[in-house]
Amino acid sequence: MRATIADGRVWASAVVTAPPEQVFALLANPHRHHEFDGSGSVQSTISGPSSLRLGDTFGVRMKIGLPYRITNHVVELDPDRRIAWCHWAKAIWRYELEPVPEGTRVTETFDYGVSRFPKGIARLKFPQVNAKSIRDTLRRLQDIFGAPAE
Repeated sequence: MRATIADGRVWASAVVTAPPEQVFALLANPHRHHEFDGSGSVQSTISGPSSLRLGDTFGVRMKIGLPYRITNHVVELDPDRRIAWCHWAKAIWRYELEPVPEGTRVTETFDYGVSRFPKGIARLKFPQVNAKSIRDTLRRLQDIFGAPAE
């Protein structure tokens, strides 16, 4: 699986053998984000509903070196097709779901071009770090839901 870095975004796709509704239910439940997070930084959810809606916020315990807390805001939501959130820096984490014969194509995107600090994010090599995290997240989703036989 290959991640692409271009135009202020990092993205990759993978197919899972589950319908979009099942995948969306997992993505929209912030209390389960640690189950599929490939970065290893999501520790647990400290606040938020069990199913996100547009405009909702949710708090998460994180750890990148040192532990910290972050509040995310849901900025895009199309049930069973797309969900996205951002925090104070305004970079967006987006998941898009497309039904395919084998199940669902999941595309994860880190859109840092819309953030408050796109040049800083690029200088700190976050796009390259996020490329690996996105691939690892998609592999975890395949572990959870299954992957089509090759």
